[in-house]
Amino acid sequence: MTDEKLIRTFLAIELPEEIKVQIGNIQNRLKATVKGVRWTRPEGIHLTLKFFGNVSENDIANISRIVERNTVDVRPLTLNVPTVGAFPNFKRPRVLWLGISGSVERLSDLQKEIENDLESTGFQRENRAFRAHLTLGRVKSPKDVKGLSEIIKSEESYDAGSFKAYGLTLFKSDLTPQGAIYTKLAYFPFDG
Repeated sequence: MTDEKLIRTFLAIELPEEIKVQIGNIQNRLKATVKGVRWTRPEGIHLTLKFFGNVSENDIANISRIVERNTVDVRPLTLNVPTVGAFPNFKRPRVLWLGISGSVERLSDLQKEIENDLESTGFQRENRAFRAHLTLGRVKSPKDVKGLSEIIKSEESYDAGSFKAYGLTLFKSDLTPQGAIYTKLAYFPFDG
């Protein structure tokens, strides 16, 4: 019997550096008035399509085949990062996020195709519907962020800009006391 090492893995779209800089600026503006949030490091923010959790190297090979097959005919996506929101809502926020607009319907269709193909080979389907977003931070306690909706509405803009997505990246995630460290395992260009 072998002790196969499992790898914590997810599939995502990487963000260009200029978008990460704008996200950092938005976080800094929010930090001035919003307390009780554990902010995500801008350099670690990405647009997640599927979180796999701990998988084997064999699983990674299967995932890679499926994702590669699904990205072959996809054209690059134009995505905008225009708004701040909260899950489940501003009254009881757990997660603060930046919304995505632009080629979201094409992105959602791609995510569904990948999800369906993965499920047909034994990977568990995500329980929640896919909602394209970038996580800004996690709320430690909702009572610490009273008036969040008013704070957000009082600002003129939380637009982090637009970018083109040219492919998907399969990442390994190593959890450390300083935060997660992400390593690229594979890249799947949009060849359409």
